[in-house]
Amino acid sequence: MTPPAPPKHIAVIMDGNGRWARERGLPRSAGHRAGAESVRECVEGCKEMGVNFLTLYAFSVENWSRPQSEIDTLMKLLERFLREKSREMMEWNVRLKAIGRLHLLPAPCRKALDEAIALTATNEGITLTLALSYGGREEIADAAAALAQDVLEGHLDPQDITPATLSSRLYTSGIPDPDLLIRTSGELRISNFLLWQISYTEIIVLRKNWPDFKKSDLIEAVAQFQRRRRRFGSVDPAPSAP
Repeated sequence: MTPPAPPKHIAVIMDGNGRWARERGLPRSAGHRAGAESVRECVEGCKEMGVNFLTLYAFSVENWSRPQSEIDTLMKLLERFLREKSREMMEWNVRLKAIGRLHLLPAPCRKALDEAIALTATNEGITLTLALSYGGREEIADAAAALAQDVLEGHLDPQDITPATLSSRLYTSGIPDPDLLIRTSGELRISNFLLWQISYTEIIVLRKNWPDFKKSDLIEAVAQFQRRRRRFGSVDPAPSAP
């Protein structure tokens, strides 16, 4: 019997870095640094299982309200991650993308991001998308504004706006909706992440914090996904007559 296919697209809310550090009496920055290794484990696991797209919630628009010292640390860690991992992404045939209000990122961080995206643009393996300065409501508002501008300029009739039309204006245009969403740290909420795209996404919540996330956790989450029936609002077909 053919085993169920793995999800084509996995999205991850990487939660619990600060909690992990606090439990160990360490500064929050230590948790963010430890979480970088879990990113590597996640990418490697997805590649091995044949997952085509991986989207990581790295920094939300709400995160800008954190103490400036923590924001500065996070941006420096992101810049370092991008510069240090670019060569590894080339070796692994990873194509990097980013979604969010990227213009809000500090200039050095944005430069490192743009360079990494350009460097990996022709890679044909897994697409790794970092959600940075990202918010689901903000994404939908930006898409609506783009549609409104098209209508104002006479390029689009309001009657022609469909879910597919709006999807084409989202940051994730060209990327399929996630099949599986994983959240660490045990919190039971979406946190303004991919609100439009996860309409029929399977959700798995893990109690462990993100720095403790290993490839084995990803494999188990995918196994759970494969045991589920995805009906997309329909019902199971009636059993055949004997």
